[in-house]
Amino acid sequence: MPGAGPVTVDQLRDGEPYELHEGRPIYVAPTGADGTWRVTLGSQILNTDPQVKKAGVEAGYALDEHTLRAPDIAVGDMPDAPGWIKGAPLLAVEYASTGQDEAQLQLKIKELLTAGTRYVWVVRLLGVRRVEIHEPGAPMRVAQIGEELLAPEVLQNPIPVEAMFEPSVAHDMTLRNLLQRKGYRDLDDLRETERKEGRQQGFEDGQVQTLRSALQTILNTRGLAMGPAESERMASCRDVALLERWLGRAVTARTAPEVFE
Repeated sequence: MPGAGPVTVDQLRDGEPYELHEGRPIYVAPTGADGTWRVTLGSQILNTDPQVKKAGVEAGYALDEHTLRAPDIAVGDMPDAPGWIKGAPLLAVEYASTGQDEAQLQLKIKELLTAGTRYVWVVRLLGVRRVEIHEPGAPMRVAQIGEELLAPEVLQNPIPVEAMFEPSVAHDMTLRNLLQRKGYRDLDDLRETERKEGRQQGFEDGQVQTLRSALQTILNTRGLAMGPAESERMASCRDVALLERWLGRAVTARTAPEVFE
């Protein structure tokens, strides 16, 4: 634990469970079961948006000498270097559940917006599913299921509120983003491209070829290299249901072999 204040940001070490407010250490508890996997889903959506260069989980931003904040998810400048990130993220996402200290949360939101953050989204995991939207100089707004989250000049694509809660929707949004990074609008656009290029030989053959191409696109985009065994399995597979299952896994898998388990 840091010593008696005031503490400067350079006195905190990477991995210590603290943020700083005006030189005062604030303990940050681990994320609960209902939030931890949703943070992963949210970070995948944001990190794959075609307009985003980098998004990180619990990235430490040094807002000033005595203020350090680490949003659950942040989109913004993240140099490939050790140490805290100077400045503020463009977009910050916080997940609020049981035991949330509301006073501390509101203080954190205020500090981020004052430092230059354009959007702070608070995903409420208790009660009615909703996301609270904070912007500088504007009253807080609430987006509920059926509405979309927008972050002009930060994100290219709108995000359905339900994508912040439901894995199936989050995976669809991540797949859309990855395909757009390769020049396709969505999976239907990839299928249409396959048809126009004359690769479809009958409906079933076309489905298989489209799914193989989508799978290869996702693996390449995410930098997951297939070995000979994985390449052979994909090339020889004509089972549409199995290919669709592999495609779903490819969105979140850490390695290519995990996709084909």
